Amino acid sequence: MSSPTFEITKAATFDAAHHLPAGGPQGSPYTRLHGHSFRVEATVRGEAQPPVGWVTDLARLDQALRAIAGELDHGVLNEKPGLDSPTLERLCLYFAERLQPAFPGLARVVVSRPSVNESCALVLV
Repeated sequence: MSSPTFEITKAATFDAAHHLPAGGPQGSPYTRLHGHSFRVEATVRGEAQPPVGWVTDLARLDQALRAIAGELDHGVLNEKPGLDSPTLERLCLYFAERLQPAFPGLARVVVSRPSVNESCALVLV
């Protein structure tokens, strides 16, 4: 029997303003500056590693995820490099690019706006 594969997940929240850049849907309210409360989840997949028997340290994942969310919290997303068009898809990539070096087993990043029931998942192979 092969070793079991596990997925562990941590979540963080942040509040930020954004707008779609010029060239987006004409007359769309999304081109005006507005804000959301966001939730981001990061999932790491792998086998339980000795000597502790975990995939990775959840506290370390939590700290890394909260640090990135903290950089965005109460700011304007469009002002961050790489987020000139801050769609949910781009936010998923933003978090994944920053987490993956420290967590090579990163398997999924989900960014959602719970108050409007919207989410996006980036599934990494």
